[in-house]
Amino acid sequence: MHIRGPAILSLVFLILCSLAGAQDITIAAASDLQFAMQDITARFQKETGKNVKATYGSSGNFAQQIQNGAPFDIFFSANLDYARQLESAGLTEPGSFYQYATGKIVMWVPSESKLDLAPGLKVLTDAAVQKIAIANPQHAPYGKAAVAALQKAGIHDTLKSKFVLGENISQAASFAMSGAADVGIIALSLALSPNMKDKGHYVPIPEDQYPAIQQACVILRASKNKAVAQEFLKFMRSPAIAEVLRTYGFAVPKQQAHQ
Repeated sequence: MHIRGPAILSLVFLILCSLAGAQDITIAAASDLQFAMQDITARFQKETGKNVKATYGSSGNFAQQIQNGAPFDIFFSANLDYARQLESAGLTEPGSFYQYATGKIVMWVPSESKLDLAPGLKVLTDAAVQKIAIANPQHAPYGKAAVAALQKAGIHDTLKSKFVLGENISQAASFAMSGAADVGIIALSLALSPNMKDKGHYVPIPEDQYPAIQQACVILRASKNKAVAQEFLKFMRSPAIAEVLRTYGFAVPKQQAHQ
């Protein structure tokens, strides 16, 4: 069979496109990772030539979508529970569960705010505070942490009518930044992001005031690109990426820091 030149070029193009597609993976990532992950995926692409397409949202919603067949290769959860649930359901690649970081929450206000954050969470009972942005605790681990901290401070029930719930922690941060809320309880990683760090200030919420936000990722059994997914997970474990995560305020497990 004789194939003409243009046909050969078309065939080569299709093969190359197919190979290029095989080098791509898609990840579902908790929205606290948005800015750190942009840095990480850019480094991975530069070093390997392989692309990572990231979608950000709440961990609980992603876990539900994955159970319903959403076609992701890796899931980065903002807590261990959702990743473990998928593992227990047989939806993850055996042995791929990896705790990559621990997140932290802070209380954040925009630069023009006159609210004094020095007293800590008790300031939220000030009459000037009418709206408090948190992530929806029903499916967002950072929202659950915020609720736990307020409960420990004994002010949750007093304040819950003031909550403005974000679908995820990124949306909660947007509410605080835009003025839709007077103050936000948000991820430290977002407070340190290029999008927010010069637009307001924050105080940390003591880590003994809420359960540790231990975060984990898993490769999904349904992944069509397991080799690249495993390569990306190995990249995540490197000392260079541990440093990126620390830059965004995450605590990194010791085993990762020394690999």
